Amino acid sequence: MALHIAVDVVRESEQSLTSQIQRSIRKEIVEGILHPGTRLPSSRRLADDLGVSRSVVVEAFGQLVAEGYLEAVRGAGTRVVEHLDAAPRPVVPTLLDAGPEPPVPDVRWDLRPGGRNFSAFPRREWLTCYQRVLHKADATDHGYPPLAGEPGLRTELAHCLGRLRGVRTSPHQVMVAAGFAQTLSLLCTALAEDGHALLAIEDPGHPGQRRFVRDSGLRPVPVPVDAEGIDVDALAASGARAVLVTPAHQFPTGARMSARRREALVRWARTVDGRVIEDDYDGGVWYDRDGTRPLALQREAPEHVVYAGTASKSLAPGLRLGWAAVPGPLLDRLLRVRARHDLGTDTLTQLAFAELLRGGLFDRHLRRLNARCRSRRATLEEAVARHLPGAAVTGPAAGLHAYIRLPPHVDEAALVAGARARSVLVRGGAAFHARPQRAVPALVVGHAHLPASGLTEAVRELAAVLARP
Repeated sequence: MALHIAVDVVRESEQSLTSQIQRSIRKEIVEGILHPGTRLPSSRRLADDLGVSRSVVVEAFGQLVAEGYLEAVRGAGTRVVEHLDAAPRPVVPTLLDAGPEPPVPDVRWDLRPGGRNFSAFPRREWLTCYQRVLHKADATDHGYPPLAGEPGLRTELAHCLGRLRGVRTSPHQVMVAAGFAQTLSLLCTALAEDGHALLAIEDPGHPGQRRFVRDSGLRPVPVPVDAEGIDVDALAASGARAVLVTPAHQFPTGARMSARRREALVRWARTVDGRVIEDDYDGGVWYDRDGTRPLALQREAPEHVVYAGTASKSLAPGLRLGWAAVPGPLLDRLLRVRARHDLGTDTLTQLAFAELLRGGLFDRHLRRLNARCRSRRATLEEAVARHLPGAAVTGPAAGLHAYIRLPPHVDEAALVAGARARSVLVRGGAAFHARPQRAVPALVVGHAHLPASGLTEAVRELAAVLARP
């Protein structure tokens, strides 16, 4: 393998070429630029690249091996040694994190919610679609993408969103983004430019989004949520004229916004000439047997509601693929804002996803994913009913997580800490509240990524913590 490495040598220097090569590589390793395990070019290749004798490089490598910086592995070449202390990495919170945490030890069962559902990713179908795209791609497909997204994907999204979610939109009103995080960032910037200082958010809600909104220049205003969804009267009293909601499957409680609240929210938006951001974060992951998934709120007031979705739950967060159905005038402003920050979303990923939608493979994947999630949810409900008396899994069966309401006497913080001591990592409901002291005891459990036996065992461990005197 013809590897390359940046090494500076000065032929007019009084220092020998061997010493210069040694010093250059050693400096890169010490400063953390060459990481443990990095493979270096062969001595012959590096000698050719530098225009020096191979013996010069062999001697330099030999000295660095003797000093403990490099190791020569038969059949695997020369590498930076693995045991060097790596520079500490900063903890960078993301939109999906509830907050930067200290490093935690490895645990047997990780029940945190999130997009860790890679075992369900449709590898074969995705590879097939990607190969088709590469086979058909021409020069324009390898250039910079349109800021609003590839026309083919925007068309397929408009068709799919209308068919599955009842979204009132057209391909010209659809924007493709790098996940919901980018959509929210663009919206926050546009809202601030329009004179908004506040963005109402659900409480409980996504802690990462609260920080994200604040860092984007708006002040997040928590508004209470109950079994019917966001309290619209409290929203009206908040002074905000824009709100971020999860009406189909509230995060994290799972509540489905009632028809009465939906009507009230639309009426509020029209009265204050406000903006509603509808975060349909888990999209087609809906497997409740007692009713069909509610249609998008956006269809009731498309001039006031921005409908936003993502592939993070249905496919994988690593794709960084999201979309939004946006009223025309606002879309123009979002694209102007975006032009100041990036040059669009990866073209080939967009085209592969369009192919997945066009051929019906995405619908087939959703059926399999929903069947898997339904089985895991049933296992969780059975385990909770058997091992956690007085606790209940609330809300419709949907998404990759479930909300477990605990009996009032349970010390949630002690349960979370005790679970970690028994190799179960779980988040309590208080972590999702802007005012944790008002929260009722609860757990927010990600279940779709775990085997059924693991869910049962994890719940038994929770029960063992509660059973301690």
